[in-house]
Amino acid sequence: MTITITAFANALDRGRGLARDMRVRWALEEVGQPYDVRLVPWEKFKEEAHLARNPFGQIPTYEEGDLTLFESGAIVLHIAERFPGLLPSDANARARAIMWMFAALSTIEPSIVDADIVEYAERGKSWQGERKAMVNERIRVRLSELSARLGDADWLDGDFSAADILMVHVLRRLEGSGILEEYPSLAAYIARAEARPAYRRAFAAQLAAWEAAT
Repeated sequence: MTITITAFANALDRGRGLARDMRVRWALEEVGQPYDVRLVPWEKFKEEAHLARNPFGQIPTYEEGDLTLFESGAIVLHIAERFPGLLPSDANARARAIMWMFAALSTIEPSIVDADIVEYAERGKSWQGERKAMVNERIRVRLSELSARLGDADWLDGDFSAADILMVHVLRRLEGSGILEEYPSLAAYIARAEARPAYRRAFAAQLAAWEAAT
């Protein structure tokens, strides 16, 4: 059965690989599964056809036969469980990989998303500067903890896994902020992931979609 994912027809990141369909593309490339992409323009995200796939009117979505999924973390976990290569076979190692997937989305990502909200949605507010400093300090606390745990390891826990896909994509949202440069081990971690052929293919596909829409 053909896998179809939904992505922005005109993503705000201008093809930088930050939209969340990048996580799904990358996972599918890692496991060697072909997929089709349904590009949805902004004005159609709240229309009935897309809301039937995702009731919150967001991307990405994943369709395969009679299965439709939304939420990028859930989709990446499904891909990792459905196809070999992104989760360890050892039960304990597998549980730890899934733990790190939750950590990426529940512990690391929220403050990083808050920083984007402060930068763009709260621009011009009298308290923006104070809140930005507070959010950035929370980010630094989490990155310090993550960097200490990663140490000189290549990946979060043993071999590359679905957890690294989610963690690296979350961390990439900080590129250009100046914060990542404070943590050389995390910058090197991201660079290793970006050098993977599957990542490069996924990035090129997302960039091509944005260029075709502009």
